[in-house]
Amino acid sequence: MTISRVFFGYMALVGVLVGTILVAAPQVGDFFIKPYFWVLITVALFDGGSSFYRRNTPGAMLTMQSRMIGFGIGIALMVVIPSLAGSPARFL
Repeated sequence: MTISRVFFGYMALVGVLVGTILVAAPQVGDFFIKPYFWVLITVALFDGGSSFYRRNTPGAMLTMQSRMIGFGIGIALMVVIPSLAGSPARFL
């Protein structure tokens, strides 16, 4: 399994978790760090963790395209889940 596929699964999990948190408690969307940045921070944490784990070997890094696709997956799930649930949560 490539690191990109692991990252996509990780971002899907993050998107589902953030979406369900926003459904369960919509007021957390008004926190000083907005949910959009929660997803962005998890991308940075994964990238930093994988870089530390693999010690910057050339074939082990995520490509920018993989980062953007994973970020898109996380954001899409973060927006779709509360929208389908009818939650009044705010994302930005």
